[in-house]
Amino acid sequence: MAISQLGLGTLSMVFLSASLVMLWFIILSGVTSTTPLDKTFFLRADTRGITGARPITQWTYFFICGDGNTNCDPAIPALPIGYAWAGGARNVPAELIGSYGGDTTSHQYWYLWRFGTVFYLITLFFSVIAFFTGFLSCCSRLGSALSGLISLVALFFNTLAVSLMTATFVKMRNAFAADNREASLGTYAFGFAWGSWAALLISTVLFCIGRRKEKNVGPTTGRRGWGRRSKSVRSGKSYDGRRVKEEYP
Repeated sequence: MAISQLGLGTLSMVFLSASLVMLWFIILSGVTSTTPLDKTFFLRADTRGITGARPITQWTYFFICGDGNTNCDPAIPALPIGYAWAGGARNVPAELIGSYGGDTTSHQYWYLWRFGTVFYLITLFFSVIAFFTGFLSCCSRLGSALSGLISLVALFFNTLAVSLMTATFVKMRNAFAADNREASLGTYAFGFAWGSWAALLISTVLFCIGRRKEKNVGPTTGRRGWGRRSKSVRSGKSYDGRRVKEEYP
């Protein structure tokens, strides 16, 4: 049985809502000690012996925190990853430190994560717009087309954001490991990141299906769509090119 426009629009909204919730979990990580925000971080690393660093450091979206997302530094947009230690610190893995961010961060990681944070905010902006226009998709194909277009833009930037996030912190983990320091990726953060991306992808596909959904054809009325009647052909007989009227009793 075919799904109605209302059902398809509602399903699209459910997946879009799920994507937004997980996206908020990523952005608000470290804000409070409430689960799952206290367990959401991109990377956890052993930073003992590094000048100005905590024994254990966890990187979140706006904060650099200690163990359990506690004792966090003030929130900083587009946070340089090297703010976990002092400028010109000693014992930092050579790949991570450089002249950027007050001599705390290498140029590679400075740009990788800076663009990643910006793309997340752009994703959030377009996802919120798609959410509000998504209500129109429940009642019209035009609404589905508009929501699908906006969510497609959000998906594009979300793909960039998740890819840069993954590249940044996987490389950081490997750099710490190469320096004989324990480091691990945040299960919650990466789960939310890729889960949000997948939910947004499904929502975008459903919006596009709603745009392409064919109008139903009535089996007995001969009507197609909303009030559009197909041409009817009356039977008649003709002889010698002349139309003969039907006989009436």
